[in-house]
Amino acid sequence: MQTPIRGLRSFCIAARCLSFKHAAKQLHITPSAVSHQIRLLEEQLSKQLFKRQTRAIELTRDGINFYQAIAPVIEQLESTIEKFSEETENSVISISLPEFFANELFVPKLSHWSDQNPNINLQLETVKSRSENKKETDLSIVLAASKPTDALTYELFPVSYMPACSPALYQKLKPLGKQALYEAPLILHQSRPWSWHQWASENDVDDFDPKRIVQVDSMFSVARAAQQGLGIALVPLPISQSWFDEGVIMPLFEKQLHTRDRYYLIQHDWHASRDELDVFVQWMLTSFAK
Repeated sequence: MQTPIRGLRSFCIAARCLSFKHAAKQLHITPSAVSHQIRLLEEQLSKQLFKRQTRAIELTRDGINFYQAIAPVIEQLESTIEKFSEETENSVISISLPEFFANELFVPKLSHWSDQNPNINLQLETVKSRSENKKETDLSIVLAASKPTDALTYELFPVSYMPACSPALYQKLKPLGKQALYEAPLILHQSRPWSWHQWASENDVDDFDPKRIVQVDSMFSVARAAQQGLGIALVPLPISQSWFDEGVIMPLFEKQLHTRDRYYLIQHDWHASRDELDVFVQWMLTSFAK
């Protein structure tokens, strides 16, 4: 006959507090259930473990000897179960990142991360601009022209900008050469209002004076406007590479605008000693850093 572990636990707790009622509270069961489990244990051992009185219980000599023998075993078992539970419980890492980065680069690689780290969950918070980044998250991914001064920062990769438009607009504008810059609206991110002027300066466009410049508030909107044929956009690379690969937008000119813009990974609480953070940071650097 096998001895139920719950009966041994009930006995040990009752032996320590000398009360079936108090033992029941700790075990979240009824006093009668505790009494029943201990009675079954006594029957199996063929020994009386408690002297039962009207309002109290007392260990017998056999009860004292059995408690001294079994208590260390139960304590070790509970310690092992608690340790194992802590090790197998899923950890959570919170990340704040730009929505376009999340959609185009991060999410497509998540299955690879999940396969390698099934016990580490990721909590993503997407933002449109760096001003929305939340430092209460464990990590942030940001786009900046200089290295952020946060506690612990890793460089991922630089960003350049390619003049691009829809395939239909490409057919219309390509034969015009640089004159195309005056035939269609020029689209850019509102945080870089002079980027078209920078591109023109680097590509010897004299007396650059565009008539129509459209500013949008996100990188996704830049690429989307180009795809929908609204004009010529300075589309960020390599983050938009799949849009070019799929042919939904086409490069109108060969030369890109190279800036100091780079993506960075920031660990806000760099004092935190968490193995899962180290694992994730290393995965990010392996997957994205150039």
